[in-house]
Amino acid sequence: MESASQDINLNSPNKGLLSDTMTDVPVDSAASARTSVPEGLTLAEEEELRSELAKVEEEIGTLRQVLAAKERHCGELKRKLGLTPLDGLKQNLSKSWHDVQVSNAYVKTSEKLGEWNDRVTQSDFYKKTQETLSQAGQKTSAALSNVGSVISRKFGDMRNSATFKSFEDRVGTIKSRVVGSRENSTDSLHSPSGAGDKPPQDNTPF
Repeated sequence: MESASQDINLNSPNKGLLSDTMTDVPVDSAASARTSVPEGLTLAEEEELRSELAKVEEEIGTLRQVLAAKERHCGELKRKLGLTPLDGLKQNLSKSWHDVQVSNAYVKTSEKLGEWNDRVTQSDFYKKTQETLSQAGQKTSAALSNVGSVISRKFGDMRNSATFKSFEDRVGTIKSRVVGSRENSTDSLHSPSGAGDKPPQDNTPF
């Protein structure tokens, strides 16, 4: 009976099923990584590094909490001082601009621009252009001066002409007549009315 059952088990179609299933189960790579020691490290060194890593992560968390508390305290101080976020932004921009000015890139760029400026101002093309513009300015000033002289001369000639003198004489005559008529009217207003028309009455009693 036992041999027959063994033959049945050996000839069964499920033969090797359990072993195949166990072979197909994947192995946890993370577990194997934890158990495997990195190359070049002993087990004691690995444990020491893991302990130091845990301490550093703990310190980072503590520093984050401290930083958050400091930021809240800073915000309260700014609020009590009446400082707005705009003031903080201006201060940050000013500091950033100062940092940019003292940076090596900015200094080198400024020096490079200075060298280019010197090269341009010392070049023949720049000198010729500057001389041309200077000559053009002088010619323009001379032309304007000549125009002013011509206008002044023309105006003097016009005043010395017979037509202008005749016009001045007429204006003077009209002005004299107007002034004389005003003086006569003023004198007539100040004189007593009817003073020369009637002789004075004799009021002596009989």
